[in-house]
Amino acid sequence: MSIVKINVLTVPEEQREVLEQRFGSRAGAVENSDGFEWFELLRPVEGTDQYLVYTRWRDEESFQAWMEGPMKAAHQRGGEDAPQQRPAAAGSTLWSFEVVQQAAPKHG
Repeated sequence: MSIVKINVLTVPEEQREVLEQRFGSRAGAVENSDGFEWFELLRPVEGTDQYLVYTRWRDEESFQAWMEGPMKAAHQRGGEDAPQQRPAAAGSTLWSFEVVQQAAPKHG
């Protein structure tokens, strides 16, 4: 079965809009990656300042290939002379899971 990666981003309130805009303008950066299955950006509703970036992958190798290729390139975009953007998140933790059970709505 698939694997899930959840990046837990600690985002100060004044940076929330910046974070959401950056994800909104990522223009399919992950969707065309081999082995990619799903993405969701989850905004906290109450009690926390942590966003969850949920991605699901066919296998660990697909995730690692994306990390070393498209993701790395996207975070280095602009070259050495480009102005560096200040990170929107104050901290980040990556959680990894294996999918052992799943269900979808029954249609019909």
